[in-house]
Amino acid sequence: MTLPLTPVITAFERSPDRGRGLARDMRVRWALEEVGQPYEVRLVSFWAMKEPAHRALHPFGQIPTYEEGALALFESGAIVFHIAERHAGLLPDDAHARARAIAWIFAALNTVEPPILDLQTTKFLEGDKTWYEQRLPIVKDRIRDRLGELSARLGSADWLDGAFSAGDLMMVAVLLRLKASGLLDEYPNILAYVARGEARPAYKRAFDAQLAVFAGKPPTG
Repeated sequence: MTLPLTPVITAFERSPDRGRGLARDMRVRWALEEVGQPYEVRLVSFWAMKEPAHRALHPFGQIPTYEEGALALFESGAIVFHIAERHAGLLPDDAHARARAIAWIFAALNTVEPPILDLQTTKFLEGDKTWYEQRLPIVKDRIRDRLGELSARLGSADWLDGAFSAGDLMMVAVLLRLKASGLLDEYPNILAYVARGEARPAYKRAFDAQLAVFAGKPPTG
């Protein structure tokens, strides 16, 4: 009997987020924990990420990557989508609900995340520019536009479309990047939504595994 292959993912050897769960391997870890799939982690230094061996897996020299036998994937959204398709628990059985959950994955990455990343770029790379003080409120207002729309759609529901799905996983992972900004506090239902995601046992296991890397302990999966 052929045993199922254990996926191998890559993660930062020393994460810039200092183990706060913001690095993109967290999304993949969380998905694997949700579906109960054991996995292994290969830690990669910033130097090694730019070397040919890693670029063969990720042409842009980033993390995470995902290897399962002959299959190699990059981009956290594509990896989470693959996991959700291969294992029960992250996509609904109903065809229409399944399609909507996939749409929310794309919405998180293509609609909600870009202005959030713009805020991070503005703060960390443009803080010394003369126009920084004028630009920052504009960037934050773009985020508020998206949060307002998301808040209206979510309403009083626990999750975006019925039961928790890969769409929620990706949306919560993206929104967590705003936690330190205080912007989520302006939208109580979104703040509660993110807290529900963080309270999931699978999220906690993934977070602890990523934090253990920063703490110098061996990663688990």
